[in-house]
Amino acid sequence: MRVRNFCAGPAVIPEAVLAEVKSELLDWGDSGMSIMEMSHRSSIFNEVAMTAKKDFIDLMSISDDYDVLFLQGGATHQFSMIPMNFSSKDDSADYLLSGTWSKKAISEASKYSNINVIASSEEDNFTYAPKKESWNLDTNTKYVHYVPNETIQGVAIHNPLEVNSPLVADMSSVILSEPIDVSKFSLIYAGAQKNIGPAGLTIVIIHKEMFEKENSDNSNFFKYSKHSESNSMLNTPPTFAWYLAGKVFKWLKKEGGLEAMRKKNYLKAETLYSYIDNSSFFSNPVKIDNRSIMNVPFILDNKDLDSVFLMILRMQVY
Repeated sequence: MRVRNFCAGPAVIPEAVLAEVKSELLDWGDSGMSIMEMSHRSSIFNEVAMTAKKDFIDLMSISDDYDVLFLQGGATHQFSMIPMNFSSKDDSADYLLSGTWSKKAISEASKYSNINVIASSEEDNFTYAPKKESWNLDTNTKYVHYVPNETIQGVAIHNPLEVNSPLVADMSSVILSEPIDVSKFSLIYAGAQKNIGPAGLTIVIIHKEMFEKENSDNSNFFKYSKHSESNSMLNTPPTFAWYLAGKVFKWLKKEGGLEAMRKKNYLKAETLYSYIDNSSFFSNPVKIDNRSIMNVPFILDNKDLDSVFLMILRMQVY
């Protein structure tokens, strides 16, 4: 019996996809071996990988001006890789601080660049995203970074930031949940474990003009251009995660694509928020304009009941 999984980490994978993977696990396509046992250089795996890439591009409506990379290291690795390539200690980069993950990104980036926090909502426990009127943008910035959906706080910025510099976004918990205008961004990165597939894979969507701005002193492994030139196979990629992500992309296309996902996600979110808002027991601390459709935090109106409530939850789980 499968549990109802509301984990914010590795998330639910469609049951139909898991069943298909189960049927292929010992013998993929009558090859006599599992997909996990195949060489990533083989023609068989190359077809699996490139089909997954094409399906992802189709789902996201990504133009030929961009490349899509299937990398390792999680979104956290990108916290360092982005400033390593596109900034330096002699440069500045703009970051919007709206929650835990943007704060972590700032901490890592500050090791490689001068970071200008254009605005912050930390003083209000990250219950909203700072509006444009409060931003203090640096006219000489190398790029502007933000997190459209803060997983822990449930704070969302529903439209791309309007800036004149290259726009970079951590979309780990919102990618594939609804259509996104990729053309507004220079680089998008996302860990796979929320909406794409199993942990271990990170997808990067990068405008090809960014390759020319890379730090030439970096080793090849830390250059996006080198991963692009090798079709994301500069080193051995996470083959099983890539294969399974491809299955999810096929499933999403069969389900009607990202517009169908948007309708489902908004309906689920509206239903849950409506219940919370009409409850005398629960409440949601996030400003209505910044409520996430993917991560819905709730607190108790009576804080004295927190410990009792959590104890009951643990008893239900165990």
